[in-house]
Amino acid sequence: MEIFTFKKENGKRIEAFDSNFVMSRITKTSSHSMIGCMYLEENGVIGYHQAVTPQMLLIVKGEGEVRSNNGKYFPVKTGDAVFWGKDEWHETRSEEGLMAIVIESEELTPGDFIK
Repeated sequence: MEIFTFKKENGKRIEAFDSNFVMSRITKTSSHSMIGCMYLEENGVIGYHQAVTPQMLLIVKGEGEVRSNNGKYFPVKTGDAVFWGKDEWHETRSEEGLMAIVIESEELTPGDFIK
């Protein structure tokens, strides 16, 4: 058995695309997948950018808002999962802060499993 940590302190601050959050990477697979944990602090933002691969944002703690190409923000909270397709423009922001797991992979098909 091995025990690891994905605490905020082990992460890296991301500021690209006018972002303001900490990413603590969890794993990377041989099929070009990435799983990480994002920490948005008060007034944190994952800036508006295009998804390089399909990606899913799983809100673990807190709440915020997400948007896609249409520019309209939608509220998200603990237990919500947001999926963006490849090349889809998107942004996430939070006034009070949130913690989320992000999964990026060409093989993501969340509609097969969750509703």
